[in-house]
Amino acid sequence: MPQLSLHSPLGDLTLSEENGSLVALDWGWGRDQSKTPLLCQARDWLDQWFDDPFHADKFPLPLSPFGTAYQKRVWAALCTIPVGQTITYTELAQQCGGHARSIGQAVARNPIPIIIPCHRVIAQHGLGGYSSDGGLEDKIWLLTLEGALHPSIHA
Repeated sequence: MPQLSLHSPLGDLTLSEENGSLVALDWGWGRDQSKTPLLCQARDWLDQWFDDPFHADKFPLPLSPFGTAYQKRVWAALCTIPVGQTITYTELAQQCGGHARSIGQAVARNPIPIIIPCHRVIAQHGLGGYSSDGGLEDKIWLLTLEGALHPSIHA
């Protein structure tokens, strides 16, 4: 599986490709490095997004995250949340079916964070969690970058 790593404001990230689609974004530097056209485009898009998430076009490359049908439905819904906006686990459950807890589990298993913007999902009364290496600090950083961290939201 081709992989390509990049430095980001959140630390090193590694993109993985399979069958012409992006399948994962992992925290840390990958062992193998392959500069495929898809991975180079994904890396360049992330660099642009970290510079200005409002001026980066919607992710233009194919995504094929591994997961259950329910998880894929949740992840597809995450991709519709606009930059700079948030949604609660409960609101997302109303859209996708299930309960806030099952939404939280699907969000936590998102294999392509940032690109599939799981950081935009917050708890009813607080931020909820985040499954990156930096945890909640990374979620706060991402929401702040997008201007979506409102004073009424507390960790």
